[in-house]
Amino acid sequence: MSEHGEETVTGAQVSYIGKDCTEIPGFLACKYGSFAKRLDLSFNLLQSLDGLEGFHCLEELILDNNQLGNHVCFPLLQFLHTLTANKNQLTELDYFLDSLSASAPSLEYLSLLGNQACPNELVSTEKDEDDYQRYRYFVLNKLPNLKFLDTRKVTNKEREVASSRGAFMKVVKPKENKQDYSGSPNMPYTPLPPVSRDPANHRGVAGKCRYIYYGKHSEGNRFIRDDQL
Repeated sequence: MSEHGEETVTGAQVSYIGKDCTEIPGFLACKYGSFAKRLDLSFNLLQSLDGLEGFHCLEELILDNNQLGNHVCFPLLQFLHTLTANKNQLTELDYFLDSLSASAPSLEYLSLLGNQACPNELVSTEKDEDDYQRYRYFVLNKLPNLKFLDTRKVTNKEREVASSRGAFMKVVKPKENKQDYSGSPNMPYTPLPPVSRDPANHRGVAGKCRYIYYGKHSEGNRFIRDDQL
């Protein structure tokens, strides 16, 4: 094992861990892109994968604990068979999986644990096994060649369901409750007069009502009380 500056190189394995970099340093591909088969970039601040295209022989890529979002783009990695992107900022998987499907045709092992888009107890205690299973069907529909997803081996039954119905099993992130603007202090408008009764304190009354109009007020003002003038 030898160290070159801040990176660690062991045979065909290159590690650049915990350097707080927001992008892949260009010198890594220049030095090791022609022979590196395993690249570990975990515990950084990566927001894109620019610079990864220089690694032509890559078979295994570790991207755990970064800041990769939904629209991260993968370059062509025709030999890549293993990818872990645990604990990033993935909340939706459509674009991510489409990019991965087009860029990594040999991919067999994928792990996305710790992302909001992977609905299990690591993200939220409100998620259950059904949520996680639907997620698996959706991922396998996009990446049918996977052998392992997260920590589980892909079964033949999962492949069958994913092929027929997986595209419709996207797990939708619940929307935040919108503020009730009728009672918002920023929008105080209400069509009712301010002295009207609180709508939470109301009672219905059944009976007959007799209205006698004497013509002392115009028709348009007959519902305006004296205390509102």
